[in-house]
Amino acid sequence: MNRTAAKRAGAALAGAILLIGGLGACDGGKKDGTAKEAADTGAGTGAPAPSPAEAVKASWLKTAAAKFAMAEMRTTTGDGTTTTQTGTKGWYPSSHDLTVKGPTSEGRSVMTGDVVYTQRKEPVNGKAWMKLDLSVDGKPGVRMNEDPAEYLALLLGQSKLAAVGAQNTDEPGTRHYRASLTGADLQAADESSKVMPDKDRQYLRESVKHLTALEAEVWIGKDGYPVRAVMVSKDDKGTTSTTQATFDGFGQVAPVAVPPADQVADFDEVLKGG
Repeated sequence: MNRTAAKRAGAALAGAILLIGGLGACDGGKKDGTAKEAADTGAGTGAPAPSPAEAVKASWLKTAAAKFAMAEMRTTTGDGTTTTQTGTKGWYPSSHDLTVKGPTSEGRSVMTGDVVYTQRKEPVNGKAWMKLDLSVDGKPGVRMNEDPAEYLALLLGQSKLAAVGAQNTDEPGTRHYRASLTGADLQAADESSKVMPDKDRQYLRESVKHLTALEAEVWIGKDGYPVRAVMVSKDDKGTTSTTQATFDGFGQVAPVAVPPADQVADFDEVLKGG
């Protein structure tokens, strides 16, 4: 890698650390329940619970239409480094407006599509934001967006998906699902996953090609939206990553807005200028 490429890669990492974070892991103590608990989530309607596949599909359809939600996420990598993200997540197309906190830093990151804007403590050329385009040679940069629709999409069409009994700490009507997936499972697709548009489904499969294993859990609230996700992943380099996420305010938050153009410096232009 030449010096320019190395600087670009480093800036992408520093300015958009959340884009290269992993998936997540389960927290202990919220595991198995009885078959009766799995069927009766406290909704009190007397109607039988939907199958895991039906519940996830219905939730994905509702979530996909909402476009935006509030998110709180905590990701820990195998070396113990923890990053938190708080703010707005958007999907189809991907976007966010987040406060990102790492072990030694804190900042704001705004993304729309492939363009990431990082707010700087020290302005560059009098501008408070730095813009970086993550596309490569005009092609979209493939990565996980780690949004609620994406987490549900990972479980579409997965035969290993199972219902887990409700816990006392769950809100009434919440349903909990879990799946232990291999890399091959993540690449497989069947008719139920084709509820996604082809371009989105193909993009998702591409973004998880580096994963060899995924332990995934989601909690779907009585309103049909996912309220929580905890996952653990392992990639083809042997790196593990843990994420715990909560979501709310589906469709109630404003779309992500980019910073004013006169406050944005372009990373490539700054790099060319030395």
